[in-house]
Amino acid sequence: MAKVELKKPVVDEISAAIKDAQSVVLVDHRGLTVEQDTELRKQLREAGINYKVYKNTMMNFAFKGTDCEGLVPYLKGPSAIAISTEDATAPARILCKFAKTVDQLEIKGGIVEGVVYDAAGITNISKVPSREELLSKLLGSIQSPIANFARVMNQLAEKGGASASEAPAAKAEEAAPAEEAAPAAEEVKAEEAAPAAEEAPAEEAKAEEAEAPAAE
Repeated sequence: MAKVELKKPVVDEISAAIKDAQSVVLVDHRGLTVEQDTELRKQLREAGINYKVYKNTMMNFAFKGTDCEGLVPYLKGPSAIAISTEDATAPARILCKFAKTVDQLEIKGGIVEGVVYDAAGITNISKVPSREELLSKLLGSIQSPIANFARVMNQLAEKGGASASEAPAAKAEEAAPAEEAAPAAEEVKAEEAAPAAEEAPAEEAKAEEAEAPAAE
């Protein structure tokens, strides 16, 4: 079987993997222990990232005519490729974080949403929050005004209830003096009528004194 025929399935595999990729990152994995390599693969797999070691010649063939062609200059030395079709920043984030604790892992370069970055660029990309984190922050910023509005409305409702309960009390206090005024008015009238009643016996006494001499 010709070498070209042997290479084609591998090239086709790489081409299919990068076809709908949001990001592709190349790393030099030399020096990793079996345990370290296993842990790295585990973290990438859990994030939905396809990670595999290929020969540079195979990746070179697969990259031609695609957005990944800009990564050809980084195909030097042993290379492993991390591919994500969902989260564009996930490969950079996981690989750079792992490289901080394992010096043997070297970031070569990568492509994120069609843009080629060197190692420094991929490191900067790794600092971008994940999509879930961004969505969480967005949701929090949306909910905050709603929560504040609900709090204000609740306070207004509480104040409205207090005012409503105070209003009947105020009316009752206004009505009370009026009721007290009525008995007072009646007492005044009684006092005015009293002198008139006292004057009546005095007039009767005068009439009796006038009639007394006439009788004699």
